[in-house]
Amino acid sequence: MSKPKILITGGLGFIGLRLGRRLLDAGCHVVAIDNLSPQIHGALPVVDLTGLVGRDFQVIRGDAGQPEGFAEALGSADALVHLAAETGTAQSMYELARYNAVNSQGTAALLQWLQDHPHRVRKVVLASSRSVYGEGAYRCGACGPVAPDARTADRLDSHQWDPVCPACGSELELIPTPETSRPRPSSIYAATKLAQEDLVRIACGAFGIPFSILRFQNVYGPGQSLHNPYTGILSIFSTRIRRGLDLPIFEDGKESRDFIHVEDIAEAIRLCLESEATDGQTMNVGTGIPTSVWDMANQLVRAFGGASKTHLTAQYRLGDIRHCFADISLISRLTGFTPRVSLEEGLAGFARWVDSQPLPEDGLDRANRTLLDKGLMK
Repeated sequence: MSKPKILITGGLGFIGLRLGRRLLDAGCHVVAIDNLSPQIHGALPVVDLTGLVGRDFQVIRGDAGQPEGFAEALGSADALVHLAAETGTAQSMYELARYNAVNSQGTAALLQWLQDHPHRVRKVVLASSRSVYGEGAYRCGACGPVAPDARTADRLDSHQWDPVCPACGSELELIPTPETSRPRPSSIYAATKLAQEDLVRIACGAFGIPFSILRFQNVYGPGQSLHNPYTGILSIFSTRIRRGLDLPIFEDGKESRDFIHVEDIAEAIRLCLESEATDGQTMNVGTGIPTSVWDMANQLVRAFGGASKTHLTAQYRLGDIRHCFADISLISRLTGFTPRVSLEEGLAGFARWVDSQPLPEDGLDRANRTLLDKGLMK
């Protein structure tokens, strides 16, 4: 019996590589498609293929949005994991056309190819994002569960960081965000991820291809790009810690995220590939634990044994949300998924890996200047 052949777009990114190793261990043949974007991999790409060389791991350099470049591999794959995407929320606010082309049109091109050509793909797994929700879920003491709209510039200008009840204006209690929460993207990136979801749901439904959509929370871990100043707060801060620079924290530092380790993300994808119970499902993947950006930054400094100071800037970026953490009961019930890596353990391992890497340039100040110049950060 031949091995299942899994094609991964964005297969040389840090999630793709971690997934590739896990699938090889599970007895699969893996094909990684990647364009080795300089923004992610650097001008001279270096990819850590430890644990992959000499195994059933095939690399094809190509663009996920141009499937004719890897048609033979796609046509003979048993499953497709679509990870390839542009991922910077802030950058997406001024590079709208590129984000739409890569994320939305690229996904449409993949699905168009499946419609137009013979293939044996029997499962599609899409990597989506918690960003599709916009603000996370809250509860109002008077009105019950609510999903507030994106925060307005007027409120942010007056440093009213937390959303309020859209019905009565009361303060809100943060609660886990379920998949049933109505999507309200607040950035172009989020809008393109929601478009990807709709494309996969509608097209795979029409073509009779089982699919699963996974809404990742904030993913981090070894192998994360250290070159991209537009996404990955841990990698951005790690470079500043190594350079002895302070860590600027937006707003009042109490904004929170659900940080999940890349090993847990890879396991969630593997479980979905193997489970028919996930067919047609959209599922959150996170830890279910919110951590403030202020606390995360200080934990990261301690993990490095660094001397960097954290300081509040009271600045904000349009498109950023205040809070979101996942309700993971659905994927846990369907697959048995349980996140295994604690934030403390994960940050320690991340710091050890980062210290083994060449020291990249700090691009945060340059990225922030661009946002200020375009009026997207204040």
